[in-house]
Amino acid sequence: MKIGCHVSIAGGVQNAPANAAKLGGEVFQMFTRSPRGGPALKLSDEVVDQFFLEVKKYKFSEYVVHTPYYINFGSKNNRIFYGSVSVVREELERASLLGAAYVMTHLGSYKDLGREKGFAQLIKGLNKVLDGYKGSARLLVEISAGAGELMGGTFEEIKKIIVHPKFKSRRIGVCFDTAHAFASGYDLREAPAVKKTFAAFDKIVGLKNLKVIHANDSKIDLGGKRDRHDHIGAGKIGRAGFGAILHHAQLAGVNMYLETEHDLVEQDIKILKNLRFTR
Repeated sequence: MKIGCHVSIAGGVQNAPANAAKLGGEVFQMFTRSPRGGPALKLSDEVVDQFFLEVKKYKFSEYVVHTPYYINFGSKNNRIFYGSVSVVREELERASLLGAAYVMTHLGSYKDLGREKGFAQLIKGLNKVLDGYKGSARLLVEISAGAGELMGGTFEEIKKIIVHPKFKSRRIGVCFDTAHAFASGYDLREAPAVKKTFAAFDKIVGLKNLKVIHANDSKIDLGGKRDRHDHIGAGKIGRAGFGAILHHAQLAGVNMYLETEHDLVEQDIKILKNLRFTR
């Protein structure tokens, strides 16, 4: 299990590998565009070539892309819905151009349409995203914190999405965010709880579909239904939980990406690395 974090692309995506290396990352996550909105900057041949040179220089074997925050497949506003479809597809194409392994996305909310209509629209949207897609980057859906009407807040719903008949040949995978899962009610505080949670995930979703772990401690109590990341060991999950995840035999091939605040993210990486080698 390799450990890294989300890094800045200020000045261009070609700067991401160096930024990750400075923090001690063994892998890294990035945006390829502003997460707040606006058109994406073109990935010129020069930028892509420089990016690959930097990846090779710092010897990264895996890196991933996160879609912008404003994605909402459950919106009744067609501009937002079709805009979400367009942006996620663009991110898959851009990630493939950059050689990223995965693109993870939040899904949005059922607030506008309700669960039945909202779920149908979500499936429609993801199907449009993947229609005709030939790239190498694989789409991952991220478990949500279960707040309000957020999509994808339970293992059962994640399974319902990724095994949907429309996606038989699409191979949609899963990103497991520790803070989100904890806020949704999945205990990760001690080794027995971690074992139980991932056994349930395996039974319902299948660990073969788990491709990325977002490593974030939680400011929110178990089942608190709110998304508030904390630094490793400073939150309600605690170091023991992350140690158990790092030593879970069935998770050995799944890399960890921190999304904690950058003031202490370098320290968080060091903590996880130490836990990796501590029994």
